[in-house]
Amino acid sequence: MGCQRVILPNWINLDLEDLPGVDIQDDARTLNKIPNESCDIIYASHVLEHFGRHEFESVLKTWNKKLKLFGILRLSVPDFEKAVAWYNKTKQILDIVGSACGGQRTKNDYHKMIFDKPTLTEILTKCGFGNICEWDWRKTEHCEFDDYSQAYLPHMDKEKGMLMSLNLEASKIRDATIENMHFGKSPWQ
Repeated sequence: MGCQRVILPNWINLDLEDLPGVDIQDDARTLNKIPNESCDIIYASHVLEHFGRHEFESVLKTWNKKLKLFGILRLSVPDFEKAVAWYNKTKQILDIVGSACGGQRTKNDYHKMIFDKPTLTEILTKCGFGNICEWDWRKTEHCEFDDYSQAYLPHMDKEKGMLMSLNLEASKIRDATIENMHFGKSPWQ
């Protein structure tokens, strides 16, 4: 989901933009072209941070609806904790601008939310996911396709550098239906 120009063979590649190799052009907020409970896995590398603090939970609940029970949500987002650590270590703010603000190459290429592992884990749990753990890009079926799940500083130093992406995987353990929604104000609003 949100594949841009990283087209994975044997996957259904979805993006908001009509780009070469995109199989389905759809909005990740709604996934109107994807039937409910039809997906074994949803992979979203550096997509969730493009939704605002008032909408990302709804997006996760939509993704939950599209997954089969025990289907996998594989996420990669900029790791705010790592960005802060890198800045504190190097004082090189330009190194983390893309992580914090997005690439800003298109009208949709802006980051609206930040995440760390405890926060994202809490929200995933609230949205019907369990068995939440970090995943290693080197051990996936798409490891040879360089996307932002493999973002390191210094740039491309995948051996000695610091991984700047928070890569979490979770299983759908329950539907994120209306009866499971929190009706009070979210702490992120």
